[in-house]
Amino acid sequence: MINNKTTIYFLLIIPMYLLYLFQPEDLSATEKIQSPNEVLESAPNNHWRTPNPENLLYIELATGRIIIELAPQFSPGHVNNVKLLAKEGFYDNASFYRVVNGFVAQGGAGKNKRSPIKGKIAIVAEFTKSIDDQFKYMEISGPDGYAKYSGFKSGFPINLNNDKTQVWITHCTGIFAMARGDDVNSGGTEFYITLNNQRHLDSNATVFGSVLYGMHLAQRLKRSTSLAGPIDMTGENLIKSIKVAADIPLNQRIQLEVMDTESESFAKLIKARKYRTEKWFVARPDYVDVCNVNVPVRLKNTRK
Repeated sequence: MINNKTTIYFLLIIPMYLLYLFQPEDLSATEKIQSPNEVLESAPNNHWRTPNPENLLYIELATGRIIIELAPQFSPGHVNNVKLLAKEGFYDNASFYRVVNGFVAQGGAGKNKRSPIKGKIAIVAEFTKSIDDQFKYMEISGPDGYAKYSGFKSGFPINLNNDKTQVWITHCTGIFAMARGDDVNSGGTEFYITLNNQRHLDSNATVFGSVLYGMHLAQRLKRSTSLAGPIDMTGENLIKSIKVAADIPLNQRIQLEVMDTESESFAKLIKARKYRTEKWFVARPDYVDVCNVNVPVRLKNTRK
């Protein structure tokens, strides 16, 4: 039988246990948490990396250039195929023909049927990648509504399944992914850029890159929604060309550096986003999810 003393004991001990269980695991009483700006200002040059031009796509619009970093370590088939399509000029004079506000900007050939020379119209989906216990990544601690584990690998936001045997790139803002029909293997040429976080698309489409530069240009595309519903925007948001950066003369490239997501500076940036120490903040939830930590990108000529 549970007596009054036992009841009082549990009433005292349970709140103490819960306080211990949910206290911030990576913040000590003496640790000085920097602001995001302080992290960026203090990050040494060796905590930044230069993207491989072989894995950069330049999407040329009338308004400027969008630069995509491809992810061959996650989706090698899609990366190889889009590079073949780019090299053969498949996307010359294509368009972003479906731009839905707050959702995605979808581009490619659209209704203008084109036959690739070396690239393929459709390839096998690469929704997830198999991993083993040697897989290392920068983890974000705490709950995530879409996966048990989340973090960053090679500059990309990622999720892992419960037993850490599968990984996929998360649909945060600026993700570059393959559009498809109901057949999971029907994608191959038509791509989209997420204009906002679209986590419900995770593991339902192949993500094979993300925007490094020019996201503002994607956000400025003419929208294909109105009171009448979706409208085909073919010809409205023209794509002059899509090329691999390595195929463009060096003096015509935009030299970028990306913060290394395996670096100590990026670990500090995660904490800075989680524990907002700036005086401006009144409410501090001490929480951050994978889409709330943007990977910093800078022009190479601005380095310290």
